[in-house]
Amino acid sequence: MAGIAYAQSAAASPAAGGFASFGQFVPLILIFVVFYFLLIRPQQKKAQELQSFLGNLQKGDKVMTGGGVHGTITGLTDTAVTLEIADNVRIKLQRGYVLPMPIAEEKQAAPAKKG
Repeated sequence: MAGIAYAQSAAASPAAGGFASFGQFVPLILIFVVFYFLLIRPQQKKAQELQSFLGNLQKGDKVMTGGGVHGTITGLTDTAVTLEIADNVRIKLQRGYVLPMPIAEEKQAAPAKKG
């Protein structure tokens, strides 16, 4: 008798499972949408901005390397950039390691009054 009950429940489930199986994928689809808008899209946008920056480099631009060295561009080739980091001190590095100079907000402290 127990075998008949299991057979009937197994036969009934595939007919009702069409929409229920799609419902199981809805959370996965929502997770992908959230990942796209929070992670993938901003990263692609930032990569496009960096490629645009690297394509528009010119002599005299102030830039920073990936290691944090600040300098002025003195020479350019298709694959390399020459930076002057001090008087008569030049380094040559690949274009991909050049980053835009960060915009630093310099806050000057008011001089302390001596009383």
